[in-house]
Amino acid sequence: MSKISRDSSQPTKKNKHLLFLQETAQTIGLSVALALGFRVAVAQAYYLPPSGSMEPTLQNYDRIIVDKLSYRFQDPQRFDIVVFETNEAVIKACGLSAEKQKSSLIKRVIGLPGDRVEIKEGVTYINGRALSEPYLVKAPKYDLPLTIVPANSYFALGDNRNNSCDGHIWGFVPKENIIGKATLRYWPLDHFGNIDHRKD
Repeated sequence: MSKISRDSSQPTKKNKHLLFLQETAQTIGLSVALALGFRVAVAQAYYLPPSGSMEPTLQNYDRIIVDKLSYRFQDPQRFDIVVFETNEAVIKACGLSAEKQKSSLIKRVIGLPGDRVEIKEGVTYINGRALSEPYLVKAPKYDLPLTIVPANSYFALGDNRNNSCDGHIWGFVPKENIIGKATLRYWPLDHFGNIDHRKD
């Protein structure tokens, strides 16, 4: 009677444990890679520093989600609230510290490429038409001479016009500097919800 030899292809208890660890590590690694890929390509959480420049729409310390995908298929629209990287003009005009120079800013798109923008007597004009801006804290106390938004650039201002270092000081936001569109406020919980982008 022949003996039945043990099938070496069957995993031992030790091998099963190693296989489990390997599969777990792969799953975790894939999850991390997907999460990082999601953050880089699709959306990113963003924290509003205590500047007050976007009040009352957004408050200091709000936490929001920024959609990084939409602008791959369409251009920013008027009234979109966008997050963008700073450049030398912004850093110099706003006197940003070394710590804040690599941070991003958030403002509302007011002027699109080719638009004629002017601010006088507290009213913003786009192509000669007064803009209705119910989201403002107060009307701006400054004037901006008629200026034309360059191609591939945007004119962006804070909703708290008189307490915002924005386009009326440093100029325009290059399209390539725009990270994405603010879409959702997830903190504080009592203000959870979509961010209202007022349209014409």
